[in-house]
Amino acid sequence: MVRPPTARSAVPGVGRLGLLEPTAAASLRELGWDNVDGIPVLWSLSRAPDADLALNTLMRLRESFDDDGAGWRELDAAVRAEPALRGRLFALIGSSTAFADHLVADPPGWKLLRRKDLPDGDELRDDLLAVVNAEPEQGPNASPMLFRAGISGPEVVALLRKRYRDHLMLLAALDLAATVENEPVLPYQEVGVHLTELADAALTAALAVAVARVFENEPVPVRLAVIAMGKCGARELNYVSDVDVVFVAEPADASAARLAAEMMSVGSSAFFDVDAALRPEGKAGALVRTLDSHLTYYQRWARTWEFQALLKNRPMTGDMDLGWEYRAAVMPMVWTASEREDFVTDTRAMRRRVEDLVPAEMRERELKLGHGSLRDVEFAVQLLQLVHGRVDEKLHVPGTVEALGALAAGGYIGRDDAANLNASYEFLRLLEHRLQLQRLRRTHTLPAADDEEGLRWLARAAHMRPDGSHNAVGVLNSEIRRNTVRVRRLHAKLFYRPLLESVVRLEPDAVRLSPDAAIRQLAALGYVSPVHAIDHLKALTGGVSRKGRIQALLLPTLLEWLGDTPNPDAGLLAYRRVSEGLTDQTWFLRELRDEGAVAQRLMIVLGSSEYLPDLLINAPETIRMYADGPKGPLLLTPKAEDVARGIMTAARRYEDPKRAVAAARSLRRHELARVASADILGMLDVPSVCRALSAVWVAVLEASLAAVIRASEAQRGEPAPADFAVIGMGRLGGMELGYGSDADVLFVCDPRPGHDETAAVKWAIGIADQVQRLLGAPSTDPPLLVDAGLRPEGRNGALVRTLAAYEAYYAQWAQSWEVQALLRAHQVAGDQELGVRFLHMIDAVRYPAGGVSPEAVFEIRRIKARMDAERLPRGANPATHTKLGRGGLADIEWTVQLTQLRHAHEVPGLHNTSTLQSLAVIEETKLLDSEDVSLLRDAWLTATKARNALVLVRGKPTDQLPGPGQQLSAVARVAGWPTDDGSEFLDHYMRVTRRAKAVVERVFGES
Repeated sequence: MVRPPTARSAVPGVGRLGLLEPTAAASLRELGWDNVDGIPVLWSLSRAPDADLALNTLMRLRESFDDDGAGWRELDAAVRAEPALRGRLFALIGSSTAFADHLVADPPGWKLLRRKDLPDGDELRDDLLAVVNAEPEQGPNASPMLFRAGISGPEVVALLRKRYRDHLMLLAALDLAATVENEPVLPYQEVGVHLTELADAALTAALAVAVARVFENEPVPVRLAVIAMGKCGARELNYVSDVDVVFVAEPADASAARLAAEMMSVGSSAFFDVDAALRPEGKAGALVRTLDSHLTYYQRWARTWEFQALLKNRPMTGDMDLGWEYRAAVMPMVWTASEREDFVTDTRAMRRRVEDLVPAEMRERELKLGHGSLRDVEFAVQLLQLVHGRVDEKLHVPGTVEALGALAAGGYIGRDDAANLNASYEFLRLLEHRLQLQRLRRTHTLPAADDEEGLRWLARAAHMRPDGSHNAVGVLNSEIRRNTVRVRRLHAKLFYRPLLESVVRLEPDAVRLSPDAAIRQLAALGYVSPVHAIDHLKALTGGVSRKGRIQALLLPTLLEWLGDTPNPDAGLLAYRRVSEGLTDQTWFLRELRDEGAVAQRLMIVLGSSEYLPDLLINAPETIRMYADGPKGPLLLTPKAEDVARGIMTAARRYEDPKRAVAAARSLRRHELARVASADILGMLDVPSVCRALSAVWVAVLEASLAAVIRASEAQRGEPAPADFAVIGMGRLGGMELGYGSDADVLFVCDPRPGHDETAAVKWAIGIADQVQRLLGAPSTDPPLLVDAGLRPEGRNGALVRTLAAYEAYYAQWAQSWEVQALLRAHQVAGDQELGVRFLHMIDAVRYPAGGVSPEAVFEIRRIKARMDAERLPRGANPATHTKLGRGGLADIEWTVQLTQLRHAHEVPGLHNTSTLQSLAVIEETKLLDSEDVSLLRDAWLTATKARNALVLVRGKPTDQLPGPGQQLSAVARVAGWPTDDGSEFLDHYMRVTRRAKAVVERVFGES
């Protein structure tokens, strides 16, 4: 313990006392504390959280006495003679500007600080009722807890506020005193209980005033119970909190509503905000309800969060018998809330909404709602109470600390984890209390990192002193980091460590969850098949191998991340499959252990997608790319040209086309896994995904074609008889492929000089056929289907034609739909020069001089109308079919292509195979209004994103969005929708496409 200097010591300078203001020395002389006799006082002053604030307040106090100095002399003598008083006073006025002002306004109030103990709840109530001369309500129906005030005029608010602040000041002084003198530290729970008792007393007084105002001298005709909720209900109030209440009345008539409203008005004016927003239907609902009305609402309409709020309900004042009837009636519904169908969805959505309330830049400073915050502890504890309280009455406690103890005693969380979490919770609540005491404002935000003075004050107010290596601010920052990190870490262990203990013994003396409790807990965490999940956990942690032990250490955190994904069950199964598939890869578990970003991203991917697990098993190196590099995520590092070069290089190593194609497939697998992972993790936008998928398709086509031609030349012993090119059509030609897209192509050849045309074409057909068969061979990878169905005469026509044959056909026989299809034709593989010649040849067909004929436009409209009527699959919903539905991809692309056919002859920018780029040109040249183009672009991006998300979630190509349910929510999450509400995503999709459809109909309806 640090002791003050002896009397022989020199009086310390103001700097050593922590006094920074230039006038400090003069103030000390004026007070007479600058001599040896004043050393104990100065020493205490130096230990005040803000010594300058304390000294300035003392100077103001000295001036505020109006009794010729007698009052100040009495205070000065007391400060010199009573160390306990000195400690409370200096700590109080050095911590709180609000209480400094309170004392200056009422100088004799310092004498209240001489009290060494706190009044109990009855004394608080009687004292506040005495302020308004309240007496028990009289009459045949009088409630023993209902009072009528003798003073109820406008002056009552000031009287009650003054007395309430007096009691609050005494508590704050006793709570802070240990910062200055060696006074006992008030336990956090004792502070919270006293604040709650003070709130109960305050609202009892407010209700007494309300009774007098509403009913004057008449008997009270209603029974009104005031139910405390939230922190007040749990007896863990802050210094400055809203007090959440719910009103129960018999009868719930206009007079009951007026009584409740008047009580809230008095309470909010005199004490603190009284908030009834937790009542049924919130602020839109009736202020008072009967008990039966409450029960009807909770039985029929209440959401999960409302039952979670009811965990902390407590009758606080008014008709207490009615209040206890209310509690007895609602609590059975609370303990069965975890059986509700929407329990998991609601609890997740509620937690995410809370997190979203805090701006990202404030989350590290936010004590209540940030990461590793008070709400993390409270939310986790309440969720576990709801899950296991149905079968364990020992968990039926309202307070967070009591609930932590009960959960540990029951084996639902580890004892050490509960103790550590409790310590961090109390530390964060201590900081919250200190921050609120400063100005008596409701705040939960730490001072900014560059606010050295604010941090220094907070550190000293929270009993922190310099240690050997840090000043007080350094100690504070270190403790904040340590406790928030501990809360984050334990938040995962709180749910999942006991689950792991139930299948593998991690600690010899740990209390294990019973099988039924483990199943309940997994179900509450979002696992639809908890029995299967336990089997997976046993398989992952089984045996005595080192890998099993590492898995057991990793899984609490991994399971937490999985629990926040759309499909935790599938994610856990996928993780088991990936782990078993990589059992020989020593780097895998090490990477998950050492790289938190890798582990978290892997869980998000596995719990979101059925498309990726097989790819990752077969391309495990992709998992290493989940890490962050010096310039950002490694998933974004590869460039398209580097990927294409790698595929070509790998395929060229093999003479056998099958092996060459297998090598190209392998690199394609890696690239698909990379792109899909980055897409799910929100790192790539829609155009980037489409370009990347198209580029890898082109590279595989190029590598496969080259391998087949090389093998053919080697077999023939001479060069190929013809040049050969692959023309991309559709989305491949526009470089806008999705995960489920086939590669639409045309094959074109041109016999080389000296070779027979018939033989050359026959050779080219063999090449094209072999490329299709090799790429379309069965595989666990996503399919590689090469579709030449857009060739002349469709599937009845020749697979390959010469350049001259194509030219002759298009000149004489080309139909409107074929001309339209050519708008997206682009050279993608094979002989580049031949491909370019083909494109120049078809330019005259697809961009005719003078524009497309009215007859051709009419035919396009006819085909479009027929397609709308006939091509939609049976049973498909036209509002949510991403390709052929209203305002879907086909609508947008046909609209763009009709505009190209009409105007490309005069707008060179429309000689473009990309839908998005063509839309940009259409907007720039004002062929359509900017608003219309914006609607079309938005619909194309939305539909493409949704279509890609469908494939990622389901693992196979599909175009139809599902109805409301888990799969739709998963699609919404993968598509980047900010909430778990799939219905909101579906509404957004239909709104966007409906607006686009109106534009489509207008464009196609023009003459």
